[in-house]
Amino acid sequence: MSQTSSFFNFYKHGFIRAGVAIPTVRVADPQYNASEILSLWKEAAEEECALVVFPELGLSGYSCEDLFHQEALLQESLAALAWLKEKTRELPTVAVVGLPLRVDQSLFNCAVVLSQGNILGIVPKTYLPNYREFYEVRHFASADTALTTEVNLCGQEHIPFGPGLLFACREYPQFLFAVEICEDLWVPLPPSTLATLAGATVIVNLSASNYTVGKDDYRRLLVSSQSAKCICAYLYAAAGFGESTTDLAWDGQGLIYENGQWLAETERFSYQSQLVTAEIDLDRLVSDRMRQNSFHDCRARYRPFLARYTTRSFSLGLPRSGLLPLRRIYGRFPYVPTEAARRDERCREVFQIQVQGLAKRLTATGIQKVVIGVSGGLDSAHALVVCARTMDVLGFPRKNVLAFTMPGFATSKRTLAQARKLMDALGVDGSELDIRPSCQQMLKDLGHPAARGEPRFDTTFENVQAGERTSHLFRLANWHGGLVVGTSDLSELAVGWCTYGVGDHMAHYQVNASVPKTLIQYLLRWIASTRQLGGEVSSVLQDILETEISPELVPGDHPDEPGQKTEEVIGPYELVDFFLYYTLRFGYDPAKVAFLAWSAWRDPDQGQWPDVPPQRRRAYRMEEIRKWLGVFLWRFFKLSQYKRSCLPNSPKVGSGGSLSPRGDYRAPSDSEATPWIARWESIPREDPL
Repeated sequence: MSQTSSFFNFYKHGFIRAGVAIPTVRVADPQYNASEILSLWKEAAEEECALVVFPELGLSGYSCEDLFHQEALLQESLAALAWLKEKTRELPTVAVVGLPLRVDQSLFNCAVVLSQGNILGIVPKTYLPNYREFYEVRHFASADTALTTEVNLCGQEHIPFGPGLLFACREYPQFLFAVEICEDLWVPLPPSTLATLAGATVIVNLSASNYTVGKDDYRRLLVSSQSAKCICAYLYAAAGFGESTTDLAWDGQGLIYENGQWLAETERFSYQSQLVTAEIDLDRLVSDRMRQNSFHDCRARYRPFLARYTTRSFSLGLPRSGLLPLRRIYGRFPYVPTEAARRDERCREVFQIQVQGLAKRLTATGIQKVVIGVSGGLDSAHALVVCARTMDVLGFPRKNVLAFTMPGFATSKRTLAQARKLMDALGVDGSELDIRPSCQQMLKDLGHPAARGEPRFDTTFENVQAGERTSHLFRLANWHGGLVVGTSDLSELAVGWCTYGVGDHMAHYQVNASVPKTLIQYLLRWIASTRQLGGEVSSVLQDILETEISPELVPGDHPDEPGQKTEEVIGPYELVDFFLYYTLRFGYDPAKVAFLAWSAWRDPDQGQWPDVPPQRRRAYRMEEIRKWLGVFLWRFFKLSQYKRSCLPNSPKVGSGGSLSPRGDYRAPSDSEATPWIARWESIPREDPL
């Protein structure tokens, strides 16, 4: 198998696939139930699942009531377990099934962990509900009453027995799971809380959980909250069709969550057996735990309880080579929600954060005016809109926004016109200041060939213009008693696409510094579509959104076309932001970032395109992803940190992070990119066959 093919296997990148299975059952018919479990177990194995979980007391049926005290049912349940154990020796998937089990003359509601013909351990239920329709104390004993820690059954001796068990995969060290049963989740301190503090990254819950109206939402809330608080994946399997409806109903709700994020769910009230699967990102869980020091503080507080946990290891025969792509959908725009209502709410919140940040700074300084440069491009347009709305909030006239468009040697007619139109539409104090004479003087003072008319368009030529603009803005702020508002966004700061110091890098206050380029595009679309500042403003913003992204510092062949296209130098911003999110938010290895980018971007017709017209939807081949990731890694880790180490103040807007040295990210300005580039070298250049 080629190295290229192996790269495109999600098991190589910190993922496992897990399943929740809801079989149809017959009450008090263990052999039938075992057959249904076996069928779904085989299906999970065919789906390359590492783990599959079944409902509570699935071998006997949950709703047996006093039949649990019948010897025939107990013995047949054991016989069904022994049959399953033998029938699944060749299956690589670990399964967790439920049955009633008598130990030390007590009856326990148990979860049995099975792997390749072996019982790895048995976990009895700790909390037994005995209220409303539940009468479990009538039939079962709590795990706390158990006297033994080992049992012998199904021809196997010294099987670990008790609530304090962890199950660790030898091949995947981050795959460590624990088991709890139904009511265990519903109590104030679920066993899974301690299990995750003890190291479990995955929790499975065998549940029966009869259905009453509205209970499905409450289950989702419980599972989502527990997975988020414990920074774990959570698999929940509730009993489905076939349980007794003498007094109760059953909907067969199966759920898979990861750190509060919904991944998969069964069809409720199905009359057929069903299996749902999802890929779980173990790297994400470990990364978040590593960063969240309060998780470890909690672990220290409960250390005496955690010492009671024991670990049982197992092996998996799952394929770690060969092509095995993700089914899990990764959004192409991680900073932008794909669902329209959530996206609108996200834009509304980000806009409010930016306005509030600037309003507070003006209030704190006693300054009532702002000074801003307007290029006619995305970032300055959005910053100008924030300034205008801030004046509205503070009750100041919009004329207190002193906006200057400052054409240089390569300013296009289009962007200049857009800047003028936007200033007029917003009703700010708009002015035009031609920087070319002062730039000519500086180039002359430097002895630069461009001052003599020679076409030498180097970094000095570019930065003279950027510097002159910023120098004018600061002196204009002095003269008018204003505050300079910066426009650079998170994406530009990530790759150092700004002129240091006296350039667009600097301002008295930044409003865009933690907002990535792709999100700024959606913010402007939202502002335009919802007419936040009127129809005329919306029309101008739509034109700006259709404009090629360029710093417009180098003349082009045509006076109305830029000589530079930013994305031809640093890469497409949609890829830059994708790389940035998974590098900054989770610290992923470059190979995993590339694999995720390929998973998200390989097919223009697959996945989610929030409000992107079909004609603008792109796909990226592995060659392109690798190329631009290399550019990103070099610029982010080697070239640009010194610019980020002295950023102006700016409010953080999202969990995707900011690059402020006073916020999420602090790094030395003179470190190397060697480890990241070395890992990048292993990324294949071609797509899998």
